[in-house]
Amino acid sequence: MNRRIPRFAASLLAAALFLSSPAGSQTPSGKDVVAPEAYASHDPVARGMSFQVAVVLKIRSGFHVNAREVTEDYLIPTDLRAEIPAGFKLGAVAYPKGTLQNFTFSKNKQLNVYSGSVTLLLPLTVLATAPLGTQHIPMKLRYQACSTEICLPPVTKEVDATFNVVSATSAAKLANPQIFSPK
Repeated sequence: MNRRIPRFAASLLAAALFLSSPAGSQTPSGKDVVAPEAYASHDPVARGMSFQVAVVLKIRSGFHVNAREVTEDYLIPTDLRAEIPAGFKLGAVAYPKGTLQNFTFSKNKQLNVYSGSVTLLLPLTVLATAPLGTQHIPMKLRYQACSTEICLPPVTKEVDATFNVVSATSAAKLANPQIFSPK
């Protein structure tokens, strides 16, 4: 009988830990709610040209993230920061407009949010001094994910854009037409 009590206590402890974990409560981590992917508008890109990098956020069904322009001071806006290597120039990140929605926790105040799939655009210029070959633009995406009832802690995820740089005489090619339309 003495052996059963420790096993029973261990079983209770394991059950309590499981139920208090995200897997047991079905509350995902904020990092699991948004899946960001980066796409270049051209590949390769040529020295001297301008192009865009799109960061597409796929937001899990049943969740939203605060838009860039928040409707309340306490809300954490979606923010994308790029670490631009030598040879590139970055313009201002273009954030889409969110949609105004009501939630049980917002006390009849509409909040500006993103849900579903959202695209953030980074305009870049390849300078004449840009190194040739495969290049990377590392980025950090910060957001706070919420459901209709709870908000998860804010998170920062790393996103990487990869593309090839060629000399100015080489022709750049449009890439990812599903995201970028020719102008």
